[in-house]
Amino acid sequence: MLTTGKNSPSIDAVHVETPLALAAALRFYRAELGKRGWTENDGAVVTPDRAAIAFTTSHGPALLRLTHQDGRTIADLSLRKSAATTEGTAPTQGQVRLLLGNATDQAAVITINGQTIRLAAHAGHELTHDAGRKSPDSPELDLPPGNYKVTLKTADGATQAREFEVAADETWGMLVGPAAAPLAMRLN
Repeated sequence: MLTTGKNSPSIDAVHVETPLALAAALRFYRAELGKRGWTENDGAVVTPDRAAIAFTTSHGPALLRLTHQDGRTIADLSLRKSAATTEGTAPTQGQVRLLLGNATDQAAVITINGQTIRLAAHAGHELTHDAGRKSPDSPELDLPPGNYKVTLKTADGATQAREFEVAADETWGMLVGPAAAPLAMRLN
């Protein structure tokens, strides 16, 4: 089993990979989070290979995402912190806000949802320092929830693509990393 954690000014998150089947992992998390006083919200999405469940906690809203692939279940559990830390980055209700940044020394082009955005070198670099704080040079998009393919191309010709899934009322950052690696991170 692999477990990692991430804490930022706007979110606390845990990533776990386990050999458990998705149904068994889902039963475990529902039972354990319920024991901690977390209340499951309506609207859970559960299929044989994925689940997304929102919770209300005394510390703020939380989200559990489970995905079953390659014989293991991947669990991502995140707890959103106070709205004050994400001022100016909250999405329009029912939408997803995507903040874009470029951590490289060269210009880059991001294509997502049929839109192409050009990013200067280091545009929106605050995504790497103050996750959840909008930078004046950080382009942003509001998107409907769903699965998206992102293609990045840097000035030296390096190109990479990545798919990621987003849910309503989330804020994400998409950062151009070394060798045009698209680095997605949930900010709240």
